Amino acid sequence: MISNTPTDALTLLAATVLEFGVASVFWAVMAQGARLAPRASFGLAAVNALLAVSLSLHALRSTAPNLLTFWASDVLSIASLAVLRTVLPTLVRQPLAWRSALAVLLIGAAVLATLPYTGDMRMETRCVFASLFALALMASLDTWWALRQRVSVQMSLLLSGPLFLISILLLGRLLESLLLPGNNTDILGSGDFNIAWLWSLLAMNLVLNATMAFLILAKLIRRIQRLTRHDPLTDVLNRRALSEAIDTEHARLQRGKPYALVMIDMDRFKQLNDSLGHAAGDAALLRLVEVLKPCVREVDVLGRLGGEEFCVLLPLTDIAGAALVAERMRLNLEESQFSWQGKDWPLTASFGIAEAEASDPSADSVLSRADRAMYQAKAQGRNVVQALDA
Repeated sequence: MISNTPTDALTLLAATVLEFGVASVFWAVMAQGARLAPRASFGLAAVNALLAVSLSLHALRSTAPNLLTFWASDVLSIASLAVLRTVLPTLVRQPLAWRSALAVLLIGAAVLATLPYTGDMRMETRCVFASLFALALMASLDTWWALRQRVSVQMSLLLSGPLFLISILLLGRLLESLLLPGNNTDILGSGDFNIAWLWSLLAMNLVLNATMAFLILAKLIRRIQRLTRHDPLTDVLNRRALSEAIDTEHARLQRGKPYALVMIDMDRFKQLNDSLGHAAGDAALLRLVEVLKPCVREVDVLGRLGGEEFCVLLPLTDIAGAALVAERMRLNLEESQFSWQGKDWPLTASFGIAEAEASDPSADSVLSRADRAMYQAKAQGRNVVQALDA
């Protein structure tokens, strides 16, 4: 009965429920109001809400129907970590990991449905905490591995650390039921281990929600940084970011590292816009980028200067190599198919190339030569690759 429950355990449980409830409201506001990583935020709101309801039902044992306070309470706790395991990958642009989470949830719920929930309930405890541990461990490993692809080992361990600590807490509860079968395995028990475990749960929930908030904030910052450096239509580098990349490469020129530029201007773009509309023009620019990207290496940089003008930076490339790249681009674009609302339109572009020379005072000199070469290509009838030496 609740009246016989140790005050410390009940107080800690109430504080934990309140903490989960506040966190649930916070994440719901972040998802609905601020629209910050909505799938992950809604998922975290559900995680905290499910845990709050589960613990509340657990506290009502012997005063409410057993189906709610025992089986439903346990299943809701497993469901909470199943949701957590499902939504965490979305923080690093990966798909929902729902299959394994659903499998653990269904198996756990089915096993619990066969247990009597009377007398010695160590089997129920083992089933619940084994399921929770499995889900928390999967979420921890997934998060660590996904972060490892983007940040250092130390940072990925730091950010995924709270999940690993929660896994350890859940494993400790499971081991207690296996190694110390005489102990009271109920979370409202008065044992020192149980009180310490509840304090740890309270603290780790704060750390976990704070870590998730940090991850979402970091994702927002990366998105803002990307928007400031990428063209919103084509997603290639914008003029400022491209200029910075060219300036960096020009500084390396003084150390004997050559580079070349390919200036690209789509032919008859104004005529396309006037004939088919600006939406068709946008689609044509996207098609142009789609065709150009396979022609460049990972070290190369493609950017949009504005309108229908693009530029490719080719590090460690001379003018002969740049000519080969530009010709491949020109041919691929000429052979590509583009149609808008049933009307075919041939896409071609004029290409101007220039190699940086040690005598060039700045990257602007190289860019100006490539630009002049491109206009010469236009004057020669378009759909031409033209080089211009220093």
